[in-house]
Amino acid sequence: ATITTTIHPPEPLPLPPLLYHTIPRHCQTKPGTRSGRNTQPLLGSALTYLPANLGPRNEPPIVFSLPNAIMSKYGVMVMGPAGAGKSTFCASLITHLNLNRRSAFYVNLDPAAESFEHAPDLDIKDLISLHDAMEEVGLGPNGGLIYCFEFLMENLDFLTEALDNLTEEYLIIFDMPGQIELYTHIPILPALARFLSQPGSLDIRLCAAYLLEATFVVDRAKFFAGTLSAMSAMIMLEIPHINVLSKMDLVKDQVRKKDLKRFLTPDTGLLDDDPISIAAAGGEPDDGRGEVHDRDLVMRGRSFQRLNRAVAGLIESFSMVNYLKLDNTDEDSVGAILSYVDDIIQYHEAQEPKELKDAEFDEPQDD
Repeated sequence: ATITTTIHPPEPLPLPPLLYHTIPRHCQTKPGTRSGRNTQPLLGSALTYLPANLGPRNEPPIVFSLPNAIMSKYGVMVMGPAGAGKSTFCASLITHLNLNRRSAFYVNLDPAAESFEHAPDLDIKDLISLHDAMEEVGLGPNGGLIYCFEFLMENLDFLTEALDNLTEEYLIIFDMPGQIELYTHIPILPALARFLSQPGSLDIRLCAAYLLEATFVVDRAKFFAGTLSAMSAMIMLEIPHINVLSKMDLVKDQVRKKDLKRFLTPDTGLLDDDPISIAAAGGEPDDGRGEVHDRDLVMRGRSFQRLNRAVAGLIESFSMVNYLKLDNTDEDSVGAILSYVDDIIQYHEAQEPKELKDAEFDEPQDD
């Protein structure tokens, strides 16, 4: 007799339970199982991502609970030492955005600023000014500025109430003060950047633009000192960052384009042909003033040269700082900087495609 045996395929093993649903960066995670049971949606309803036949047998479809899309806001923090042209760049950026039919929200966070080409939409002086802090607390300019930011950090509702209702169509421009200690070793601005960019009420995709005056390229030691401060700000803030050589129109006649390209990626080779160091080492006579003579003595010193080379070597070894050129008198230059900012914060990914009007489809009529 023939014995017929029917072999049934084994039941597929069930998928392990999913302890935490992975939710995009704008949201939090909630405990629950892979099938979606025991899941408490934050803001929206559950969405089915896989059909039923791809899950375990006799199990409901794999369901993930995701909140409704929360649109991010977009912003850029314009920083740099005093006199680098931050407010001028902010004004040029706003003008360029307006010409291209884009919305800008201008936030002035410099409590000592007095005049603006474009009136700020939000001004820290409406909360506290440097003059008031110096008078009431009896502090100097630098201490008063730090006090103003400490006061701002205690009253963050001042920022939240103004920025909360902005949509993703706006580019929020933060005009920062020029005191370099705020970016190098005082943890106030890093805390502010974390508050602005953390998921929650604001959730701003931030980019930092650090401006350094292009005239620094004439003095290599000063240029590397400024570059070191830019790298320090990058490390402290921990947000996407670009570095900009501003006021390029002032050095067009002083530095050749070929030589200027070398400064866009700093390295120790810039010190080998430093004209100031070469002139000082050659013992050129001074003009009879003691101050210049003392400076020349310092410039000739081997300690000063070793210090510059050590700083340059540190910057080159980290390889973090590269510069973009900015000429505020050239609209294309401002647009190029803006395109870098848009790419970093992924501004265009959140924009809805605009529908063309019927008139744009009409064919031109022959005369």
